[in-house]
Amino acid sequence: MSEWQQVASADDIKPDEPIKVQIGDDDIALYNVGGEIFATANICTHAFASLADGFQEGDEIECPLHDGRFNIKTGKALCPPVEQDLKTYETKVEDGAVFIKA
Repeated sequence: MSEWQQVASADDIKPDEPIKVQIGDDDIALYNVGGEIFATANICTHAFASLADGFQEGDEIECPLHDGRFNIKTGKALCPPVEQDLKTYETKVEDGAVFIKA
């Protein structure tokens, strides 16, 4: 059963500067897109690379290894070499704290 877990302060997640958090065995990247917080799996589906170390532009994140890009809001793989979509997580912000349903 999924439950909400507090993972960060919204102030810690700057636009175009993703951060990494851990919930159990899940390695998760948090993004600020236009003031909204989104969460995806942090590990690229193509190769073992941390997306939090990648290049964020708007609602896209580029893998730091092979330039594959994903849509942050949907997790959709956007271009080769990535073919498999990212897992996304439901998020909410309450009183400045970021929660993920995991």
